[in-house]
Amino acid sequence: METQLIPKSRLELVPVRQQDSIQNRMQVPAVTVAKKNPFIEANTKSVSLSHLQQDCIIPVFSKDNERTISHQEFIEVAQQCVANVFPNHSLEMPEIRTSHNIKGRIPSAIYKSAKDLLNHEKTTYYERMAFIIRVPSITKTINGNTLALMIGGVRSYNRENLYSKKSVEKFQVFIGFQNLICCNLCISTDGFSSEMRVGSVNELAGKVQDLMMGYDAEKHLKQLETLSEYSLTESQFAQMIGKAKLYNYISKENKANIPELLLNDGQVSTIAKDFYQDERFCMNDGNINLWNVYNLFTSANKSSYIDTFSDRNVNAFEFTNGLAQTLNGESNYHWFLS
Repeated sequence: METQLIPKSRLELVPVRQQDSIQNRMQVPAVTVAKKNPFIEANTKSVSLSHLQQDCIIPVFSKDNERTISHQEFIEVAQQCVANVFPNHSLEMPEIRTSHNIKGRIPSAIYKSAKDLLNHEKTTYYERMAFIIRVPSITKTINGNTLALMIGGVRSYNRENLYSKKSVEKFQVFIGFQNLICCNLCISTDGFSSEMRVGSVNELAGKVQDLMMGYDAEKHLKQLETLSEYSLTESQFAQMIGKAKLYNYISKENKANIPELLLNDGQVSTIAKDFYQDERFCMNDGNINLWNVYNLFTSANKSSYIDTFSDRNVNAFEFTNGLAQTLNGESNYHWFLS
């Protein structure tokens, strides 16, 4: 049975305190689930929240030695906000993916060769991190696929100037749904903050909760459902793929008059291959509905690096919606189909 999607009243924001684990203060117990395919692949690896908490150092702004907001604090903030907004629902433990491991060593090991370093002499942190937290009791079925509500975020230290004094820090936060058939994420513009700029953990908590409270899940799901009502013929799909290939090479002047497409050339090739070979979302009798096209896009996006993953995911939703509107005669995405 499908559950109510969004609470009707705003809840008070629980203050976030340093060194006070949000995971320990959550009133809704976190539950584990069977291992699924990752929501992002590329060059990422899976890590646990305890690994981030116990084994990773926290980068600082070098000119004043002020610490950054750590990856684990970001995740804990999101956990608390989800518990605030959905107090009567169970939450899954966060799924965390990291990349670009930054290695170091303690001063006493300065003269040791790398192969002789002991574990306690090594330091590490990850330049880039992405996570999602699923709410498994809030689901919707679209075109035979079960979707579950999820909240997530991205942190990339390469977007910060760590060589300067402490300044505002930048985060990406999103709320949307995950297709449990393939683990693709479904994110819309309304549920996405591309650059959440904050100066403290508490400010981050406030903005994350505001984003969640402002998200219109019913509208998003209606847009996703509508995609299955439109289809492309094999000829139209081939035209779209060809134009998508050309898009990356046309002049800036011409691009200015065409809706944006962020997927790269290799990802477009993957979409073309999966049109015939993907067991879940391939064409049927020469046609393919736009729900399946959308999932071919989000599947291909799994090969993106962490710092481009969210923007491309949102763009895939906007692009597919644009195709639907074009088929209805109401959009400027016609360049990709003409």
